[in-house]
Amino acid sequence: MRIAQVAPLAEAVPPKLYGGTERVVSWLTEELMRQGHDVTLFASGDSTTSAKLVPCVPKGLRLAGIRDHIASHLVMLNEVRSRADQFDIIHFHVDLLQHVLFRDLAHKCLTTLHGRLDLPDFMPVYQTFQEMPLVSISDSQRTPMPPHVNWLATVHHGLPPNVCPFNERGGDYLAFLGRIAPEKRPDRAVEIAKRAGIPLKIAAKVDPTDQAYFDEVIEPLLDHPLIEFVGEIDEEAKGAFLGHALALLFPIDWPEPFGLVMIEAMSAGTPVIAFRNGSVPEVVADGVTGFIVETMDEAVTAAHQVESLSRVGVREVFECRFTVARMARDYVHAYESLLTRGGTDQRHLVAAE
Repeated sequence: MRIAQVAPLAEAVPPKLYGGTERVVSWLTEELMRQGHDVTLFASGDSTTSAKLVPCVPKGLRLAGIRDHIASHLVMLNEVRSRADQFDIIHFHVDLLQHVLFRDLAHKCLTTLHGRLDLPDFMPVYQTFQEMPLVSISDSQRTPMPPHVNWLATVHHGLPPNVCPFNERGGDYLAFLGRIAPEKRPDRAVEIAKRAGIPLKIAAKVDPTDQAYFDEVIEPLLDHPLIEFVGEIDEEAKGAFLGHALALLFPIDWPEPFGLVMIEAMSAGTPVIAFRNGSVPEVVADGVTGFIVETMDEAVTAAHQVESLSRVGVREVFECRFTVARMARDYVHAYESLLTRGGTDQRHLVAAE
């Protein structure tokens, strides 16, 4: 199958540091190549891939210091459009702009929605371009969407088994990994660690939009002997950071679309303590791969109980449910379903892979 993967331009594929969507695109692209498909990747020029790379900007826009990405994405989409006849499937990982340019090619286009969908400003697009096939990354992600959206499938993320290697022993600290933002609730992580009396390491980036939140809310909480702020870490450091943790804290306060860090921790054998929001019940097997909690008291209790869980069992669930091979098979099934149905009459189709 001739497949175009169209990545966001914010980060390289894979990203140099933070960048969940670009990392998923990289894993999917490489696995599709391994499975024998002909893949072309539209991405930034500093991307690394075994597929054919079409560089659309010299380097990832965030690290290049470019804040408004719309112009660059429009130029990229024009390039994809000019080559559209070369592909059986065009798989978009950018949210909105492609719909107006590719409406007549809906029969071979699909868009994976990687972000939150509870933002009313975006709804006119989904209400207008109802023929455009969409893929959700969890069933819960779909909840705020209007009726008659053309859902093609739900495909949970997956990652290569060696990205976060299994660590049977774990460690003695709680981990918080991701982004400093109000909805991620790093303040909850700090409170859980202090109340449980267990060290916490925070490996997270601070976006310019969240700098004030970090300065005013989070930084004052870091002056404590149990709390260590590591900062943003790269892919190589992530495996060790998660693998040597007692548990990952995922204390979110928003409708998380998926939560890639949860399965990265599970790959390392590290249990997850997560608040019951968004995709969490779809990802965490309560009492097996971690604990799903609803209150701070429950989270503190879970921190003391997490050593009772089998790290081997956590890894086994990862290998069964969240590998890149499974993700790629699900997407190939979605591609085939799209081509079989012509891409226009799938509004009630939900792949159950």
